[in-house]
Amino acid sequence: MGKIIAVTNQKGGVGKTTSSINIAASLAATKRKVLLVDLDPQGNASSGCGVDKDELEIQVLDVLLGEQTAKECIINAEQAGIYILPANSDLAAAEAHLLNAENKELKLKNALAPLVDDFDYIFIDCPPSLSILTVNALVAANSVMIPMQCEYYALEGLSALLKTVQQITEHANPELEIEGILRTMYDPRNRLSVEVSGQLHEHFGDKVYRTVIPRNVRLAEAPSYGLPALLYDRLSRGAKAYLALAGEMIRRQESLADSVA
Repeated sequence: MGKIIAVTNQKGGVGKTTSSINIAASLAATKRKVLLVDLDPQGNASSGCGVDKDELEIQVLDVLLGEQTAKECIINAEQAGIYILPANSDLAAAEAHLLNAENKELKLKNALAPLVDDFDYIFIDCPPSLSILTVNALVAANSVMIPMQCEYYALEGLSALLKTVQQITEHANPELEIEGILRTMYDPRNRLSVEVSGQLHEHFGDKVYRTVIPRNVRLAEAPSYGLPALLYDRLSRGAKAYLALAGEMIRRQESLADSVA
C-alpha cells in the first residue's frame, strides 16, 4: 500500500512545489512508482513536470467535482519519471463549487483511495493557504511534509500550520502525522538560519530531516525546462540534496517497518 504525503506550508515561497517535484522524481529514480497530485491553482507542479497546463482538457478539479476519476486524469510525465494528476487556474473555482457539497473535505480522499495500491508514494502539492483544497489534502494524507526556510517568520507560520494539523487530526483524520520538517534554501553561513535550525531540532527532534536543501540556481532553472533538477543537472547541489532526502525517507520507512515487525 502506498503512502500519501501532503507537502504543505501556509507560507508561500518556501520551496514547497520545488520540493514536491524533486522528492517525487528522486524517489522515482530509486525505482519507486510515484504520483504527484497538483492541488495548487497556480499549476506550477504540472508545468514543472513538463505538462502544458493551459491545454488540459481534464484535471484535478474534475476529480474533486466527481466528473472524472483520478485514474482518468493521470498523466505519465515520462520526462520527469513520475505520474501526475495535473491542475491549472481553473482549480481556483473549487472553493465555490464545493461550498455546499456534502462531505466536501473527503473529495480527494475518496478519489485517491482506488490508487493507493498502484503507487509506492503519492505526494500532494498544496496551495500556500488554508483553503478547502488544503483541508482535502490533509484529510486524504497519511502524513505531512513541511518545507520551510530557517527564518523568524517561518517559525510563526509553522506554529499556525501545526495547529491546523492538530485540528484535522482531532476532527477528520486521526491517523495524520508529521512526516518531517524540511529545511529549504538553507545557507549555513547565515547566523539566523543556524539558530532557527537549532530551535527546530530542539522542539521536533528527529522529525527534522538531516538533509538540508541549499540555495541552488539549478533548482530555480529546472522548472522552466519542465524537468526536476535530477534530470536537468544531476550533478548540481540541489539534485544531490533531494536524492539524499529520498534515501533518508526510504531508510526511515524501512526502520519503522522493522520496528513494527
